[in-house]
Amino acid sequence: MTETVTIPTLDGGASFNAYVARPKGAPKAAIIVIQEIFGVNPGIRSKCDSWAADGYLAVAPDLFFRMKPGIVLDPDVEAEFNQALDYFGKYNPDDGVKDIEATIHWIRREAGVPKVGCVGYCLGGKLAYMTAARTDIDASVGYYGVMIDQMLGEKHGIAHPLLLHVPTADHFVGPEAQAAMHAGLDDHPRVTLYDYEGLDHGFATESGNRRNEEGAQLADGRTKAFFAEHLA
Repeated sequence: MTETVTIPTLDGGASFNAYVARPKGAPKAAIIVIQEIFGVNPGIRSKCDSWAADGYLAVAPDLFFRMKPGIVLDPDVEAEFNQALDYFGKYNPDDGVKDIEATIHWIRREAGVPKVGCVGYCLGGKLAYMTAARTDIDASVGYYGVMIDQMLGEKHGIAHPLLLHVPTADHFVGPEAQAAMHAGLDDHPRVTLYDYEGLDHGFATESGNRRNEEGAQLADGRTKAFFAEHLA
């Protein structure tokens, strides 16, 4: 079952919508699916539906609502891709983490699911890292997160498991940034990094030109095992 719910911001001064996919029975845990720069589009909703089919409550908050509620863009359409980049340039990720924290509270208090994880892509991968460092979320996964190398000073705040998927040919996250991530995080007891040789940004998208089937299945399998272990 899917629905749209309204979640209040942390300060109670506004609210935002979230796409929710519910499992058939009682959820074994909850997973927040954090959007790319393309909004809560069909790919993100499909990921929510897949998690619900696996027995999780899946929630995808509309994190761009302060700029324009309900943004839905297609990364394979050049004009829409460029529009998404514009939104990304204007977006404040500090607001995003607060809205993810508000979503955690809604899941625990309103939906009644105590164990909560998150999985994010691109911008969402960055936000997954920030969520791991700034909130009490139980487990976090980031796919091709951007600018994580610039936030390594926050790694001391990571108290629960974090998994990062790093494609080595990511044209948004270059070799120096990847090297900094490994140097800063490989020895962190709560963090695991997996490299994907030769793959580019967006390789685990649900469909479209960016998807690499073998890489997506490998990374998604690792994510499923990670949540099965840490959200049990």
